[in-house]
Amino acid sequence: MKSIRQTLTIKENRQVTDKTWYMRLAGDVSAITAPGQFVNLQIPGKYLRRPISVHQAIAGAKEISILYDVAGEGTEILTKLGEGRKLDVLVGLGNGFSIPEEIEHPLLLGGGIGCAPLLQLGIDLLMAGKKPVAIFGFNTKKDIIPIYKRMSEIGIPSYIATVDGSAGTKGFVTDAIAEKNIQYDYFYGCGPTPMLKALCELPTPGQLSLECRMGCGFGVCMCCSLETAGGVKRICKDGPVFDKEDLIWK
Repeated sequence: MKSIRQTLTIKENRQVTDKTWYMRLAGDVSAITAPGQFVNLQIPGKYLRRPISVHQAIAGAKEISILYDVAGEGTEILTKLGEGRKLDVLVGLGNGFSIPEEIEHPLLLGGGIGCAPLLQLGIDLLMAGKKPVAIFGFNTKKDIIPIYKRMSEIGIPSYIATVDGSAGTKGFVTDAIAEKNIQYDYFYGCGPTPMLKALCELPTPGQLSLECRMGCGFGVCMCCSLETAGGVKRICKDGPVFDKEDLIWK
């Protein structure tokens, strides 16, 4: 098996909102083959790695980008690392999103930092001849990350929902679906658990990327196990992307 452990070099690391940062990493990222996969970063001075979704993977340029929220000591340390710093990274982890041949008008639904992997998915959908639309949900206007503008630039109609109504539709991504009367035949979702539960009530089939705490990131420690319609699965190894009908909410 090809080693997934790589040394990647930071090419860019900058703040994009009050709590969200954008990092670009260069090196051998050939193990990343699908949108929705993630990397596991070794943080200087920390024992456990930090799993972070891939925002965009550029195979020819041998680089990836990630978005991360500052949520604790580990991610705070990440913000201090400058250009040229080398990181020990496990790449190509997890099973990403797939693109069913029969779909034509997929809807991309992201919440908070969960919006991150939808950029590469949107690019892949366009390359597959699909006509995606995207909705991104945030708590407030100051939390909006640049993926909204990037999607629009590449030709994907994109909308915003904020819980406090400070930008776009007031409410959640599901409220924006109704307000904009968006027609779709499939959906992809990534975000906090309450949002994903709500998306499972949508009338079409879809795929959801789950967020959770992880230990190893490749299926050995079993700390990210969950019950599914097909038995106990590991989010890091069997996911993080699952079909809607496979998920059991308790």
